[in-house]
Amino acid sequence: MMKKLSVSELAKLYGYSRQAIYAHINKGNLSKGSDGLIDFSEALRVFGEPQKNNSTVNQSQSTNSQNLTEVDLLKRQVDILEKQLNQAVQRENQSLERESFYQEQIEAMQRLLEAPKANMTTFTDQKSNQDIATDPRLEPEPNYDGLTTLENKRIPVPEQAEPEPVKRGFLSRFFLPNG
Repeated sequence: MMKKLSVSELAKLYGYSRQAIYAHINKGNLSKGSDGLIDFSEALRVFGEPQKNNSTVNQSQSTNSQNLTEVDLLKRQVDILEKQLNQAVQRENQSLERESFYQEQIEAMQRLLEAPKANMTTFTDQKSNQDIATDPRLEPEPNYDGLTTLENKRIPVPEQAEPEPVKRGFLSRFFLPNG
């Protein structure tokens, strides 16, 4: 029967940190028995022969802990990027909801604007009747009451009143002489 080692013993033997051994177990590279111990044959398969030299053990341990910190940093970066992605997706969803809301508002306004068009014909019919009623050519002659003369219907303007200046358009101010 092969020798079995605990995670701590295996870490000391190969000069790895316990976290590094657990990382191999979690990845499935190394398997623990039901008793929580690791077969030495498993360790040989994964790590090879253990080094006898202590300086090499310390060097590999420091290199492995450096690799672990890089992995931790990368995991943190992945977490941060996932959070940013989720926030971006939430903002996009909010933007789409807002766009949908505004589109509904625009459509409602368009429906309101189109609604009176059906009544426009009756309005223009009334207007044309109004024009006929106010057209001076169609008015009947006023009855002669004997107080006014038919020749002079205009009201005389007093001499001291100044004549009203002629209204000029915007462009005529620049192109016509002052008068």
